[in-house]
Amino acid sequence: MIERIDTGERASKIVKHNGVAYLSGQVAEGETIQQQVRDCLAKIDDLLVQAGSSREKMLRATIWLADMSDFKGLNEVWNAWVPSGHAPARACGEAKLARAELKVEIIVDAAYD
Repeated sequence: MIERIDTGERASKIVKHNGVAYLSGQVAEGETIQQQVRDCLAKIDDLLVQAGSSREKMLRATIWLADMSDFKGLNEVWNAWVPSGHAPARACGEAKLARAELKVEIIVDAAYD
């Protein structure tokens, strides 16, 4: 069975299937990469709770940076957020994002109970 949560015209914020919650990509406002990453991760925390999951159950994260020079700033916040011993498989690349002011988009898949 597939469960869609908070479905809009183009996307669902969460799609659950076979024990995996697929979260939509999260972006945030802010002047610095650290602010945007912190806000994205707060949104991901909320979505994980809605999905019946948690940071400890993350399976994979895909991160898009508008500029790879922000990689260090991303990792400063990311490393403090991920629970020790529960790091997901992760990919990070550079991409043109939907709006010029966006510095990062983070996509997470996680197991749920």
